[in-house]
Amino acid sequence: MRAPASGVPVILLEIDRRSEDAHDLVHKLRRYWQWGRLLPPDADKHTVDLARSRPDAIEHIDHDKRLWRRLYPPTGREGLAPVAFVFADTTDTKVANTVAVLEQAGRPYWAPRRYDTYHRGLTALDYGQAVPVLVTTLEQLQEHGADAAVWRRLGREGEQTLTASLDNPDGDALYRRQAARARARRRAGGHDRRAAGTAAAHPPRGRPHPAPAGRRRHHRRGQCSRRG
Repeated sequence: MRAPASGVPVILLEIDRRSEDAHDLVHKLRRYWQWGRLLPPDADKHTVDLARSRPDAIEHIDHDKRLWRRLYPPTGREGLAPVAFVFADTTDTKVANTVAVLEQAGRPYWAPRRYDTYHRGLTALDYGQAVPVLVTTLEQLQEHGADAAVWRRLGREGEQTLTASLDNPDGDALYRRQAARARARRRAGGHDRRAAGTAAAHPPRGRPHPAPAGRRRHHRRGQCSRRG
């Protein structure tokens, strides 16, 4: 499905009428994730060699150079093309059980990671290699419409609108802000340390240095002190 006017350039739909087991859906999700990591057949040799250099090398290759981008436009967000599971002709209990399996067994494919960075204390998450997964029911869509808050994203609580469920407020934008603040703190700390070092090496002029203890001499007017 494509709805660029609604802020959703692409979303892949899976309509499930409970004809598949929950673990079958996890298998589908894994295949979507694997497909998002493929290169096109005509990828240049440098990119192919890089992808083969180690198991996670594909994660260092831009999405623009991957196969899925030949078929679909950029999502405008981090990660691979989103997938929505729409359940129909089933009960709330069965939906909840299926979603629980998707969340647990499918975590390697939908969950974000911590950023690999030397900055400390960052809470932002890296969604760059994840498949955003949404769930809803056909009944909710028919009753409220696709623009209503009927979508739940795996890893989150509650239902949101379609665009809100696809957005990543704790993702790349937050990382850039937190990393900028961390760099500013490092620069400020480095400046303070340099200033302290300069002050220690060059004390203010005009003040006599105190004589070392045990070597001070006391003079009275008209007399010279003698060492006994």
